[in-house]
Amino acid sequence: MTVPAPRAAGATALLVTPLSTEQDIFALRRHAKAIASAVGLDDREQVRLATAVSELGRDLLRPSSMTAVFSLHQEPPALCTLLQWRDDRVPSRESLTAVIRLLPQTRYEPAPGRPEHSGGGRIEIVCAIPELAARDLKVEQVLAVLESDGPASAIDDLQAQSRDLINALQEAHAQRDELERLNEELTETNAGVMALYADLTVEHNDVVERFDQEHELALALQRTFLPATLPRTPGVELAVRYLPAATTTEIGGDFYEAVTTRQGLLLAVGDVVGHSLQAAMVMGEIRHALRAYAAQDHPPHVLLEHLDRLLRLHQPGWTATVCIVLVDSGNALLHIANAGHLPPLIVAPGGATRYLSEHGPLLGLGLPQPEAVSHRVEAGSRLVMITDGLIETRVSDLRDRMELLRAAVADGAGEPQALCDELVDAFGTDADDDVIVFTARLHPPGPPEPNIG
Repeated sequence: MTVPAPRAAGATALLVTPLSTEQDIFALRRHAKAIASAVGLDDREQVRLATAVSELGRDLLRPSSMTAVFSLHQEPPALCTLLQWRDDRVPSRESLTAVIRLLPQTRYEPAPGRPEHSGGGRIEIVCAIPELAARDLKVEQVLAVLESDGPASAIDDLQAQSRDLINALQEAHAQRDELERLNEELTETNAGVMALYADLTVEHNDVVERFDQEHELALALQRTFLPATLPRTPGVELAVRYLPAATTTEIGGDFYEAVTTRQGLLLAVGDVVGHSLQAAMVMGEIRHALRAYAAQDHPPHVLLEHLDRLLRLHQPGWTATVCIVLVDSGNALLHIANAGHLPPLIVAPGGATRYLSEHGPLLGLGLPQPEAVSHRVEAGSRLVMITDGLIETRVSDLRDRMELLRAAVADGAGEPQALCDELVDAFGTDADDDVIVFTARLHPPGPPEPNIG
């Protein structure tokens, strides 16, 4: 529950909110943007703050609560956002680096009096309030904005994130167009106008820096479309790695999903064909629709048919590949439905490997999907699902790369987290496309815990 906060010494606390669920992170993002707007921060700073707290909140999210506090400082005028917790969670280097690039005034420190490795900590983000806005700022007006900011649905939050993503990419593209125009002017400049050339070079570097910042913001926003956490299922160990493409300025449509249903644990990896703002938007729609359809307990191939119908109805002309694996019967039976995606790889405890190669057509073509195919697996088997960015290159045959992947997995680590790292190090360096590596190790679920009461 989110509540207005009392006044603190030297500052006016505006809001205190606990964070323990993914829905709390959606609400935190909404509150951050509303408060930033109310205190007079411009549109770009509003989106940056909202994206930063969303990125950090998702990275640090645990079932045990942490707390977010928004407060207003008078001298100098500033909005302070504080995330604090008491357990052993720490922010990942990737999330903290991304946030500091967006908001350099971000500061992380462990809880006072505690070594960093023993747990507890805080992250503070300070945003200076423009002098003109601070002159007329009244705390009561900010609190009134918070009172009017009622709860929103998941669709409302998704649409709000989508609008921010569109604005960020449009600004980034505008900066890129400006950079291209400047490059043309620089090419035409001759030795007689070297002074003008020097001036334009300074402007060129500034445009490049701003474009890099906007692209970093777009990538951070894209990550909010992916799952914040992986479910915990008895007998199943899961790990995933997602890496944006190293050589493109566009964002892609790769995604993964893991959700517990009444039929079992549903795992999915997919890729919207193309690299653009719209591809990322289509990816977000497919991933959220898959979660909604999975809650209705459809078989995997029926889920693909529903996604195909959704794509043709709302995004005509777009295609996507999606592979779904449903794990049930004591984690020993896999039901595979694959719409044109790379096949999943199964590794038996003894090291024998096989691709589960049954598949149907791409989504978006209106073609029927074959029924899911079932495969029994031994206890301790490993499952590997990837997107093509991990192994596909312009100069290699895809089948040869799949055989290299098979050998690497067969000889690789048994523990999913370590296996993900090995595959990324071996295949994913400087990839031309987005990369997803999703691994699982399957054991029979243990006996239920005794009911002591």
